[in-house]
Amino acid sequence: MIVDVGLPPAITIARQATLRPIEEIAAQMGLDPALLEYYGAHVAKVSLSAVDALQGKPRARYIVVTAITPTPLGEGKTTTTVGLGQALAAIGKQATIAIRQASMGPTFGIKGGAAGGGYSQVVPFETLNLHLTGDLHAVTAANNLLAAMVDNHVQQGNALGLDPHSITWKRVLDVNDRDLRNIVSGLGTNDDGTPRQTGFDITAASEVMAVLALATSLKDMRARFGRTVVGYTADGEPVSAEQLKAAGAMTVIMRDAIKPNLLQTLENTPVLVHAGPFGNIAHGNSSVVADLIGIHGGEYLVTEAGFGADMGAERFFNIKCRTSGLVPDAAVVVATVRALKLHSGRHKVSAGRPLPPAMLEENPEEVHLGGANLLKHIEIVRRHGVTPVVAINAFAGDFSSEHDAIREIAASVGVRAAVCTHFVDGGKGAIELAEAIVDAADEPSEFRMLYEAAAPLRQKIETIATEVYGASGVDYTPVAARQLDTYEKAGFGNMPVCIAKTHLSISSDPTRKGAPSGWRLPVREARANVGAGFVYLVSGDMRTMPGLSSSPAAERIDIDDEGNVVGLY
Repeated sequence: MIVDVGLPPAITIARQATLRPIEEIAAQMGLDPALLEYYGAHVAKVSLSAVDALQGKPRARYIVVTAITPTPLGEGKTTTTVGLGQALAAIGKQATIAIRQASMGPTFGIKGGAAGGGYSQVVPFETLNLHLTGDLHAVTAANNLLAAMVDNHVQQGNALGLDPHSITWKRVLDVNDRDLRNIVSGLGTNDDGTPRQTGFDITAASEVMAVLALATSLKDMRARFGRTVVGYTADGEPVSAEQLKAAGAMTVIMRDAIKPNLLQTLENTPVLVHAGPFGNIAHGNSSVVADLIGIHGGEYLVTEAGFGADMGAERFFNIKCRTSGLVPDAAVVVATVRALKLHSGRHKVSAGRPLPPAMLEENPEEVHLGGANLLKHIEIVRRHGVTPVVAINAFAGDFSSEHDAIREIAASVGVRAAVCTHFVDGGKGAIELAEAIVDAADEPSEFRMLYEAAAPLRQKIETIATEVYGASGVDYTPVAARQLDTYEKAGFGNMPVCIAKTHLSISSDPTRKGAPSGWRLPVREARANVGAGFVYLVSGDMRTMPGLSSSPAAERIDIDDEGNVVGLY
């Protein structure tokens, strides 16, 4: 049995860490201090000039960390990403890590921050989880400036003929607030605007965030903002931010936000923290520009894709890699005993509540019963021609027999597996994983995308539904069908697709565990994120603005008498 060593809270561990000056961390990547913009001693923004400055250096091995379908409590994917980066350094490899920024919605909600955990985390802890360098606020401001200019255009005569009922652009906020999902704006006198039904999304779901994550340069970001569609005329013609003369001002607001943020791990490994699109709503990957810098910043670049391989990894392969031109060399699939026991169908797990006592009993049979989920995620990675390695993320309460069961499941399809204790032991706890990744990344890459760009939108959607999710087909609401027809007619059919669905099942139904088949994917809405460069589908009851729980983390976060943050995790 894995012994519970009673670790201090993550924030306490972080405060006890010995951090190096950020210029020393940058030097590990070959970054000249002139390329840094300092935010104190331990955080810096990296100039986009670094992309060209590092071009002459060798290309790093490119590793993506994904996972099986998680429990509502999460399976430690960010922690594993950080632990792997530290472990590669421990075996003498120069590694850089690239992860997403924390959204304050989850930080003050139920999921917590995005710094990793235990002895595999990114520091400074509070800085990372609270604002960092203000990038998410810039996204919020740029998004809402465009929203204001949309409404102002309609109010000031509507020369472009924008149909108020066809406006698709919403305002955003980096707070979980269900009451803002559906609102009526413009109430009051005629001077207060034109009344219409609209709503708010969370900032991490904004197309501006997606543009930040996928832009390859400042010039590219400006062009993407210009292409951004905010709505349609009565004749179905798209209206863009460029036509509204808003794209330039949006770019000015985002001028600093496009520069990646450089931090470090507890073991002083470089970490690029940039962009934070949600893993179940948006495409769920950190920025392309961070990877374009990190890919020449050492021997290995380890990045993370949100949630399971059916979500973040699929979008990493088919959206992010299509944009960046970078090809992955190997993939880590994080698996845990508790998640595979959940996929046995014998237990129910709820966010914010302890695991059921029966789930904590030694039972390798249940791990095998849930193994279909792990095998499906391995299949998804291999479908893209990438070699997977299973990281068995050990939790207190696990039994060795249960870890052996995961090894047996992986071995049954010829996949390496490694038990990881990086949460407790830091980098040395993931050395077996690091060595397996080094071997896997040395194998010839046969990377391929799931579909061709020229394929019709419905064909792309159905390919993902059947080949990744295991569905038998797709059902479109009349609204979604009309929207897809409009997008094809407008010339948006050559874009990749991003399907927003539950992260708690490979299917669209969060209650279906394992690797369900024979079900149909419901698509209720489609949005053309033309600036980001993908068509965005909403499946089932997915919400683009989360709500707070009955006991949100915000209730426990405070300042003590010395001015220190308490309750943040």
